[in-house]
Amino acid sequence: DGVEEAFYCTDRVMTFSLHKYGDFFPGTGHIKDTGAKDGTGYSVNAPLTSGMTDATYEEIFKPVMAKIMEVYRPGAIVLQCGADSLTGDRLGCFNLSLKGHAECVKYTKSFGVPTLVLGGGGYTIRNVARCWAYETSVLLDKDISNDIPYNDYFEYYAPDFKLHLTPEQRENQNTEASLDSVRSELLQQLQGLQGAPSVQMQEVPPAFDLQKEKAAEGQNDGGAGDDVRSDRGQTKDGGDRKVHEAEFYDATD
Repeated sequence: DGVEEAFYCTDRVMTFSLHKYGDFFPGTGHIKDTGAKDGTGYSVNAPLTSGMTDATYEEIFKPVMAKIMEVYRPGAIVLQCGADSLTGDRLGCFNLSLKGHAECVKYTKSFGVPTLVLGGGGYTIRNVARCWAYETSVLLDKDISNDIPYNDYFEYYAPDFKLHLTPEQRENQNTEASLDSVRSELLQQLQGLQGAPSVQMQEVPPAFDLQKEKAAEGQNDGGAGDDVRSDRGQTKDGGDRKVHEAEFYDATD
C-alpha cells in the first residue's frame, strides 16, 4: 500500500499487488485503484480472499505478470516476497506452500530482467525463515535438502524439522468465477495502456565535435570580448558598481 501510494500519480513505476482484500488490514488495493493523473492504469491490484492455493495463485500471477512484461517492458523489477501468504501464518489467510510461493519468483526470474528480490511480511517467524532460505536457493538455481540442518534455533522447527510446509485442509473461497473476473479485468486494464513510458532522448554529439569544442576552449582568453575588470569597484565600462547594504566585501578606495 505504501509503495503503491508513492508512485500512484506517475507512469515511471508500475506496481502489481496480489493481496487479501476486504475486512483486512490495511484495507487498500481495490481492483479499481488503478492510479491517478499520469499514473492512471499503472497501479495493478488483484484483490483476493481467504484460502488461496498454489494453483489458483498462479492462475492470477502468471498471465498478469506476462502481460505487464509485454506492455510495460520494465528495465528492472523489485520483487517483494511477503511470507504472510504462506499456509499457517498467524495473520495471513492464504494457503500457499513454499513451492507455490517460489514459483512466482522463478517465473519472474525467467524474464531475464535485472531483479532486486526483497523479503516482506510474515507473522510465523519460522516459516518466514523457511521461505527466504528456499527462495534464495531458487534464485541461485541450487537444490537444498528438505531436512533443516542443526542450528541455534533448531527447536523452533519442531516437530518435523523440515523445510517445506504442507498446506492446510481448508476451503478456498476464491471461486473460479471470481478469479476469472479479476484476471480478465486486470488484463483489460493493461491492454488499454499506451505502452511503456519513455524518457526524452537527445543525440550524443560525435567525438570530433567534442574535441573541437575542447580545442576552442580558452582560445579567446584576454580578447576584447572578455569581461575584464581592472577595478573591483567598477564595471568593465567604467561605471560605479552599486553596493547593496546587505553585501559585504573588501572595497577599493
